[in-house]
Amino acid sequence: MNCPCGSKLTFASCCAPYLSGDKDPATPEALMRSRYVAYTKGDIDYLSQTLAPDKRAEFRTEAAKQWAAAAEFTALTIVKTAQGGPADTAGTVTFIAGYMQSGQAFDHYEVSRFRKYEDGRWYFVDGESRVERRGVPFAKVTSAHVSRPGRNAPCSCGSGKKYKTCCGRTD
Repeated sequence: MNCPCGSKLTFASCCAPYLSGDKDPATPEALMRSRYVAYTKGDIDYLSQTLAPDKRAEFRTEAAKQWAAAAEFTALTIVKTAQGGPADTAGTVTFIAGYMQSGQAFDHYEVSRFRKYEDGRWYFVDGESRVERRGVPFAKVTSAHVSRPGRNAPCSCGSGKKYKTCCGRTD
């Protein structure tokens, strides 16, 4: 079976060792791909474990579980990567994650930021994202076109709540 991350490798030789904890992703792109696969598999613990330690208190486990269960993930496209090499301590990955929810197709556009900690592991720090229903024309995705949803916009996790009362909560 091919890995859901779109690498054209088998799941066993691609993201499975990351999700099982047998291996750490060597680059931000590999970490981002494995996090996407974690959503497809409903492995919310992996998402929490690969989140920067100083960001974990903000993670909404139940909202992530609900969204992952409600979405049918269809494709991952890497648009661009920057930094994230062996000598780097930071990197970004711009991607598009396609999914179906309630019979409608959506594209999640994100510029994700990653940081390598002293333990040598890469962690997801944060990202700027937007979600669009598929078929709506848009410009090429760049960091200038990607932004956080407004406080009153629907949350991009698909919970049906407003961003400010879901993933945008600050309390």
